[in-house]
Amino acid sequence: MERTYGEKAVLLAEEVVKKDGGMENSRAKKEGLPLFVRDDLPSYSGIATFLKSPYIENPNDIKDLDVVFLGAPFDVGTTFRPGTRFGPESMRSISKLFKTYNFEQGIDLAQEIKMGDLGDIYSIHNIDRYIDQLAGAVSTVLKQGVFPVILGGDHSIAYGTIKGVAESIDGNVGVIQLDRHLDTTPYMMGEKMHDTPLYHAGQLKNVNPENIVHIGIGGWQNDPRAAVGTKERGETVLTCDDVEELGVDKVAEIALEKAWANGVKAVYLTVDIDVVDSGFISGTGWPEPGGLTSREVLRLVRRLAEPGLVGMELVEVSPPYDNNQQTALLGVRIICDTICSLVKNKHLPLY
Repeated sequence: MERTYGEKAVLLAEEVVKKDGGMENSRAKKEGLPLFVRDDLPSYSGIATFLKSPYIENPNDIKDLDVVFLGAPFDVGTTFRPGTRFGPESMRSISKLFKTYNFEQGIDLAQEIKMGDLGDIYSIHNIDRYIDQLAGAVSTVLKQGVFPVILGGDHSIAYGTIKGVAESIDGNVGVIQLDRHLDTTPYMMGEKMHDTPLYHAGQLKNVNPENIVHIGIGGWQNDPRAAVGTKERGETVLTCDDVEELGVDKVAEIALEKAWANGVKAVYLTVDIDVVDSGFISGTGWPEPGGLTSREVLRLVRRLAEPGLVGMELVEVSPPYDNNQQTALLGVRIICDTICSLVKNKHLPLY
């Protein structure tokens, strides 16, 4: 009889424990307590960096790291409910609940990769100037060979982050967006708001719109002109109905084929938390019923990460509307599952 998933997971746990020095090396068996918090216990204490990773003060000295977390506390691009400027803070705070070990995958990130938190990108309340801030920050990370994870912030930041990726990659860049909304309107209220970043990203010289894929689109909050524009430019649009009828794995297969086509050198993942059904998450600027389930989005990001990614972001967590930090909690889980898949598929560590 084939082993259950639970049995397989426990066998993987044995390997994690061996790497950590065996059962006798358990902290629970050590006598005495430290005077100050310096690891993951107690979970409610300690400085709120992402996953309690070390705070890194010098952004130009991160070459020894594999992954860095950057906050983008910005919500000037919102068109309805503000509050996403507090998204990075909320995700860092709730990430204290997480250990670096994933039961199903049998991977302890702390054993496999080096992570650090660079803090927040300096926020300027001007969209065009902040786009330059974002691009510079992401480029600073990538040019040192480190994987960036950006904690949003509203989705207007995606143009800046993708611009930073495009400036750092010698070749074409593909983009996969998980979102209930296309975000391909050229301008909203005369500005590059959170409805517009994928349109502007597609204008970058090494981002071909044919390598831009949107997953989870639907509902009552999309512009028909934006939809027609995606068709004219050759972008790929997959709805939640596509996920339901085709299945997560097939949708991921289609998305990866399109994003990596035509000699693309790297793919960037941008996840808007509102792609998830608003019954699961309340703390976002444009909640929409009928989105993906938590399990679907987690399986989806794991599959999308299998061929490798150049970076990722999680945007639109808005704490003022978040019930018990459930939205921030799922945002952290999406990030962790993506990183775990990159480790499992040998894309991290990078060297």
